[in-house]
Amino acid sequence: MNDRISYEERKELPDSVYGLPERREYPMPDAAHVRAAEAYFRYCPEDLKPKLARAILARAKEFGVDVESPVVLGYAGE
Repeated sequence: MNDRISYEERKELPDSVYGLPERREYPMPDAAHVRAAEAYFRYCPEDLKPKLARAILARAKEFGVDVESPVVLGYAGE
């Protein structure tokens, strides 16, 4: 599955599918992108990690993805 979104596709996505909607970063419109957001979590600014972690878990639940990263789970307070 491809986890690349073209610029045009990205422009069409609603803010609600982004892990950081105010920055329009970490798009998660499907399961592949939830996994990608988990993989790229370490690049998130430290102060935004708890918010992104919670967003990843919420979207993962929606798509039936198991989040395995102890770091993401830790920031989410799981």
